[in-house]
Amino acid sequence: MAIKEVTPQQAQDILTNDSSAVYIDVRTEAEFANGHPQGAVNIPVAFPDPARGMMVNSDFVRVVEANFPREKKIILGCQAGPRSTSAANMLQHAGFQDVSSLLGGFGGMRDSTGKVSAPGWASSGLPVNNDNGEGMSYQSLSAKVR
Repeated sequence: MAIKEVTPQQAQDILTNDSSAVYIDVRTEAEFANGHPQGAVNIPVAFPDPARGMMVNSDFVRVVEANFPREKKIILGCQAGPRSTSAANMLQHAGFQDVSSLLGGFGGMRDSTGKVSAPGWASSGLPVNNDNGEGMSYQSLSAKVR
C-alpha cells in the first residue's frame, strides 16, 4: 500500500482539527532539539554513526508501539522526506493503519540543482519550537520500552 503524503499545511490542519493526531519527528535527537514542529514528539528512525553514516534505530517500531495505538493518526516528518517515508513503511508493515509522511519534511526538499521542490514545515511559516521535555523527547518515550 502506498504511503500517504501530506504537505506541511495539510499536516498543520490535521493536527489543529484532530487533537488525537500526533506528529512524530523521526530526525536525530540533535536535529529535533534544534527546532521542530510545535507539539511534535521525537522518535529517530536512524542514529548517526561516525563510521557508517546513519544506522537504523532497531527500536523504532517498538518505541512507537509503546507510546501509540495502531489506529492512531500519525504524521511522520524528517528533514527533507526520505527518512519519514522509510519510517512510514516500517510502521505500516507493523500494522499501523493511518500513517502519513510529511512532503518536504522540516527543512524542505531540494532537487539536484538545489532548487526547492517541496517546501518544508519551517519555510512554510508554521509553528516551530525547541521543547524537548518529558513526553516528547526520545529519552522519555523510549523509556517505556525498557
